[in-house]
Amino acid sequence: MKKEKDKQRKRIRRRFHVRNKVRGDASRPRLCVVRTLQHITGQLVDDETGTTLVSASTNEKDLRAQITYGGNCDAATAIGKLIAERAKAKGISLARFDRGASKYHGRVAALADAAREGGLQF
Repeated sequence: MKKEKDKQRKRIRRRFHVRNKVRGDASRPRLCVVRTLQHITGQLVDDETGTTLVSASTNEKDLRAQITYGGNCDAATAIGKLIAERAKAKGISLARFDRGASKYHGRVAALADAAREGGLQF
């Protein structure tokens, strides 16, 4: 029981450690990545107004047909490209990357690299 609570506390502490350094505004929104075991989500958030400007997730109905499983690097790459495409449509080219409590590794890195290839600059 104690080990699980320590793990939770460490994860929350890591998330806030990253969040305190990364703030998004209208000119450079924060690209927030949420990774679960079966899905990955990315959002461009303006922290000054508290609004989500662009989002993409493996939970979306139109993406479920394209992506067979949302918990792998291929799905993360597709989400990164989609976020960059939707951001370009809204006129957003600069962003700040917020990995949350996850390591910059695997699916999180794949999403970031795909967003960079799509035209977003971190």
